[in-house]
Amino acid sequence: MDNWWNLVGRTIAAEFADAGDIEQLTRTVLRLGLAALLGGLLGWQREIHGKAAGIRTHMLVSMGAALIVLVAQQAGGDAADLSRVLQGLIAGVGFLGAGTILKGSRQGDDVGQVKGLTTAAGIWLTAAIGASAGIGKEVTAMLSTVLAFGVLSLVPLLAPAVRAAASENAEKNKESAERKAENAP
Repeated sequence: MDNWWNLVGRTIAAEFADAGDIEQLTRTVLRLGLAALLGGLLGWQREIHGKAAGIRTHMLVSMGAALIVLVAQQAGGDAADLSRVLQGLIAGVGFLGAGTILKGSRQGDDVGQVKGLTTAAGIWLTAAIGASAGIGKEVTAMLSTVLAFGVLSLVPLLAPAVRAAASENAEKNKESAERKAENAP
């Protein structure tokens, strides 16, 4: 019976061998924690603006992406293996993002108006940020988060001016087309 307990103990210790040294454990906690923090920051920005995908969604997407690439890296994957893991991650998160895109088609909706593209792109970018943190490119992940936060926060401030210019341009094009139609033989 004593041998049986020793065997069970060694098996359990072997199962937790990926956290066997303090350096690897620290690296894992740092990468997953950073992915959660950065994803949460982007999720917070979306949540305060009333968007469907908020803090929890972005944190989970970012941590999940970090975990996927971290495990592949810990398993001894080379650059080609990690490339395939990233390809699968990108495609899989693309499907998740596609679920957030809606097109208005019912009476009362903005008919033909597509909604959720920014949310989908944000989820996709959050996964990329998480993958960057998970693979050990923490500075790249942080810089990408700062830039994404800027895009999500600052670009909407420019939107009214862009819409006004586009509307003015469309009106000029319409008037020009009408004049050409009047002058046509």
